[in-house]
Amino acid sequence: MELFGREEYSKPGARPPLAGRMRPKRIDEFVGQGHLVGEGRFLNSILKKGDLPSLILWGPPGTGKTTIARILAGASGAEFVEFSAVLSGVKEIREVVKEAKENLKSGKKTVLFVDEIHRFNKAQQDAFLHSVEDGTITLIGATTENPSFEVNGPLLSRCKVLVLEGLSQESIRKILDRALKDRDRGLGGLAHRIDEGVEEFIADGSHGDARAALNCLETAFMIAGTDGSGMRHITMDVAVEAMQKKALLYDKSGEEHYNVISAFIKSMRGSDPDSALYWLARMVEAGEDPLFIARRMVIFASEDIGNADPRALSVALSIKEAVDFVGMPEGWIPLAHGVTYLATAPKSNASYTAYLDALEDVKKYGALPAPLHIRNAPTRLMKDLGYSKGYKYPHDFKGAVVEQDYRPPELKDRAYYRPSERGYEKEIRERMEKGKK
Repeated sequence: MELFGREEYSKPGARPPLAGRMRPKRIDEFVGQGHLVGEGRFLNSILKKGDLPSLILWGPPGTGKTTIARILAGASGAEFVEFSAVLSGVKEIREVVKEAKENLKSGKKTVLFVDEIHRFNKAQQDAFLHSVEDGTITLIGATTENPSFEVNGPLLSRCKVLVLEGLSQESIRKILDRALKDRDRGLGGLAHRIDEGVEEFIADGSHGDARAALNCLETAFMIAGTDGSGMRHITMDVAVEAMQKKALLYDKSGEEHYNVISAFIKSMRGSDPDSALYWLARMVEAGEDPLFIARRMVIFASEDIGNADPRALSVALSIKEAVDFVGMPEGWIPLAHGVTYLATAPKSNASYTAYLDALEDVKKYGALPAPLHIRNAPTRLMKDLGYSKGYKYPHDFKGAVVEQDYRPPELKDRAYYRPSERGYEKEIRERMEKGKK
């Protein structure tokens, strides 16, 4: 049974897409995810025991989340109810729970599979809690987003999280081979000839997504020309046309967003312009806001370069202005300019860490009063109280440097800013040491 979700055969006589037809029905047909389905692994073990816990399946698209849910439900003999979080709400959840209670009276369990469970809000996720807790339903949720961020803590604690990985090229090839040979569910009943390298191209271009690979293969068969005998010839040109341009895996509001921007920043911090340019291209091609990238570069210029190259901040701000002025698609040009400059600039986080050290003392000692001699004395009373008394005006001294205390006595010996030996900061260090002498 499937409620509120996709029907595999929505119309009499309708033929599902190749990806649906080739969906494994048993665990021994499943390809990939050996860390979960291999002999002695978690899923294999619970299939043998027949005791199915509530699960959250987290992984990229086309890696087998729905298939695993169906196999588990089928092996346990449970009623399988599937619906999408995009189309359903609390009302539908209550209907499923009500029917699950009726099933329990006849000794039958219910497995509720929720695709894209991360799209449910807090109230909708809370609606599962009691039924999962008392065993009325066994919940299997599928998500492409990190459950730590997208699934409520109480619900997460009641479920076992299983992490699925993008399928290897070898696994995708096995799936494609099976589809090409299977005469009942696959394309084996169609006369065809595939040029060398085509399967590898499809497997590589699907980026670990079996559904995308099968859809591409099916499309290639649809658009391929046939000769007089009905033989389809799948050439590389046909495969390229079928593949088109796969959208990069990059959700601007999800975990991958943070993974890529982190890789981008760390590549610049590591003075690796080639890697930084790769991550920049990933973000630009995926449609990231170019001003978001530019803002991160401005922060980087101060946090990771600082006074080792004071021009870096000016460059980053100029890049931000250029991107804002030029707009896209040409905005990638100043972005690339900025990335190569920042990645190759000398690095120092001395200013950044100096502030954090100062902040520690602020939190530790609280609001210490400023020494009297560096306070302003705009009134007679303040002067009588000693405000500004004994202050030495630096410009009255040689080199505009004079020894005097500018901090509360409790912090007299504390040093926050320690310039590095890199770039311009080396000169700053020498100047500071000369001033101390």
